[in-house]
Amino acid sequence: MPFAALGLSAELVRAAHDHDYVQPTAIQASAIPLVLQGDDLIACAQTGSGKTAAFVLPLLQQHLQWRAQIRDMDVDLRPKQRVVQSLILVPTRELAMQVSETLRGLAKRLPEQAKMVAVYGGVSINPQMMNLRGGADIVIATPGRLIDLIEQRALSIAGVKTLVLDEADRLLDLGFSDELNRILDLLPQRRQSLFFSATFSPAVEALAAQLLTNPQRVEIAATPIAAPDILQRAIDVDESARTQLLRHLIIEHGWSRVLVFVATQYAAEHVAKKLNRAGIKAAAFHGSFEQGKRSQVISDFKASRLQVVVATDLAARGIDIAQLPAVVNYDLPRSTTDYTHRIGRTGRAGESGVAVSFVTSDFAAHFRLIEKQQNCRVPREQITGFEPKQVNAVAPEATVSPNNGGIKGRRKSKKDKLREAAALAAAEQKTAD
Repeated sequence: MPFAALGLSAELVRAAHDHDYVQPTAIQASAIPLVLQGDDLIACAQTGSGKTAAFVLPLLQQHLQWRAQIRDMDVDLRPKQRVVQSLILVPTRELAMQVSETLRGLAKRLPEQAKMVAVYGGVSINPQMMNLRGGADIVIATPGRLIDLIEQRALSIAGVKTLVLDEADRLLDLGFSDELNRILDLLPQRRQSLFFSATFSPAVEALAAQLLTNPQRVEIAATPIAAPDILQRAIDVDESARTQLLRHLIIEHGWSRVLVFVATQYAAEHVAKKLNRAGIKAAAFHGSFEQGKRSQVISDFKASRLQVVVATDLAARGIDIAQLPAVVNYDLPRSTTDYTHRIGRTGRAGESGVAVSFVTSDFAAHFRLIEKQQNCRVPREQITGFEPKQVNAVAPEATVSPNNGGIKGRRKSKKDKLREAAALAAAEQKTAD
């Protein structure tokens, strides 16, 4: 099915072709007509499947229709400034910039340009307030900064016709529930609402049930045919040898760029420093950086001025690096959802890639649980010269949340400790009696 058959204008079809969108992906072919006919929508598809364009293209089509309606109005009744028609909420500033870039690229051929403003924290609010003077047609925002701007009366969302939650599950994972509720209270009740994500947690399903009206549901399964071409590897290694192994793999395979995921900001700085000492250009990337530094790291990585970026899970979503050959899980993610989004940074847009996970003895059971939730089995490897000296620990009682619960069973929870303390006190009391 060509883009022209989806109900898009000739200008948008040409814009799609300009961006090498020759044929719609499965999520685009299913979602775009539903959005254009005004339905509420829950759309779930794997990372790298074209979800952003699946809502950006129909939003731009709606913009054309809205501007045409305004032109047909009596001159005296036309709004004095642009009214926010579409609001796109995203969890991170990186994703806000990515969506904004996609919007601007696809809007270039429109006969009347849409005014699009991306607003997010980590940078001065004043330039964003200046950009919002005269209103805006489409706003891409992180929840906290959007509320700041509303409180300062820099914009109003009372006229929003379409709300998009992009990476809806991540918005809730990152603790935006209160901000979301405040924003939703300010939106008109009659609107179109679209939820897009690669995964949907129970919390998002509950929110959708509350906010959406008779929503259509589109779920594109990651079938072997549609799945990204990602070779998954799991290498057994001692914790102390991971950096040396990482360096060995980079040199052996000649990876031009590698995105390495670690568990903490300290680890990001530490591993990047070690790689630089070994002659590999690397940089850390985490949430403590100011926006300017974060943007510079990503810019240098895209331009191949950096060979390695060592990141916390902040980078798992919202960063689109074209032709990224490899992703390495230096530390395993806490959840299967994060695993999906991490490895989805490679093998995008029809490219192939490799995703390597370092499996230490302490986390062997956790990786088996990730495999179980992923419905796949990744053969264990050992690399000559890096064979682990520690035996893999077995923790059959461990469980892992498929969404964001992290590792359970490896360390005692607060409830477990309270139960043990109560049992011990009861035993001591029985002995005393």
